[in-house]
Amino acid sequence: MQLPSFTGTDKDVISIADKVLSGKRISPEEGLLLYQKAPIGILSFLAEGICKKLNGDKVYFIRNFHIEPTNICAYHCRFCSYSQKSNEDGSWELSNEEINQRLVESDPLASEIHITGGAHPDKNIDYYLALIKTVRLLRPNIHIKAFSAVEIHHMHKTSSDSYEKILKSLIDTGLDSLPGGGAEIFDPKIREQICPEKANAENWLGIHETAHQLGIHTNATMLYGHIENYFHRIDHMEKLRTLQDKTKGFQAFIPLKFRNRNNRMSDIPETTLIEDLRNYAVSRIFLDNFPHVKVYWPMLGKKNAQLSLFFGVDDLDGTIQDSTQIYTLAGSKEKPSLSASEITELITQTGKETVERDAHYNLLNR
Repeated sequence: MQLPSFTGTDKDVISIADKVLSGKRISPEEGLLLYQKAPIGILSFLAEGICKKLNGDKVYFIRNFHIEPTNICAYHCRFCSYSQKSNEDGSWELSNEEINQRLVESDPLASEIHITGGAHPDKNIDYYLALIKTVRLLRPNIHIKAFSAVEIHHMHKTSSDSYEKILKSLIDTGLDSLPGGGAEIFDPKIREQICPEKANAENWLGIHETAHQLGIHTNATMLYGHIENYFHRIDHMEKLRTLQDKTKGFQAFIPLKFRNRNNRMSDIPETTLIEDLRNYAVSRIFLDNFPHVKVYWPMLGKKNAQLSLFFGVDDLDGTIQDSTQIYTLAGSKEKPSLSASEITELITQTGKETVERDAHYNLLNR
């Protein structure tokens, strides 16, 4: 594949593009330069080419739903529009009956349940184990993707058990994978400003490495568009790429856009669509050992998520069934629910191939 002519493009960008086209890994310095200088057209061309090499024209989605057991949280992250203190207006803690009802009413064709919420200050690992048992009892065949590294670190703090022991207990009870949330930005100075109380980068990476060693896959996220800069994003992705070289346990990378409603960082403007697309493309180019890049469409919006399919994204997440409030509370105008036919239409309009998948990216013929 040859790079099209882009008149006036920086020579260093052209050199990096040629390196990418030859299948060579780029350095953090080169990744940073792509962020800073590469025209959006070149980034789209390179990211699309990598997607085609990995997955052809396939774009994946899954029938899924969320359960958010509680938004009561021991931590007070400045960017968060979701967490509340106990007995605060807007706080909730689902009862067993409410969880059972949501499981019974959920899509019978759903392949995956996504469970995450606040790190409740009064709950220990027994609470999380009981939750998995409930799901496994009512939906014995569904894939349980549950608990961020922040929640698992909280279980560690309340029990003093090792990450390995906690994860083994969760897996033995029915946990299948980790969703990858709570990574935010790994840089310690940024973390000190936006989420000083929660699990740090070493905790997050250690929990995911342990999960991979125990045989379960995970995803990885990055919260972008707040007080971080391009250097912090590349540093974050370099840490993920290094761990993936070691374990090969990550399935997808999910950039998460900072939304500025109802939180203590509301003075920070949100990123533009062009910046969002630039971020997806550089992520796809830099994370050469990640098989998938996912757009969480309730965060970005359906039409903007559709555009991201030309910038390195090959996974539109899922149907969700109006079962999450995290980005709604942060200002997203999208109702988090799409039917399988609506997702198929979004993908078909781009000329790409729709693939309904299971949690391990196996094709499902419906």
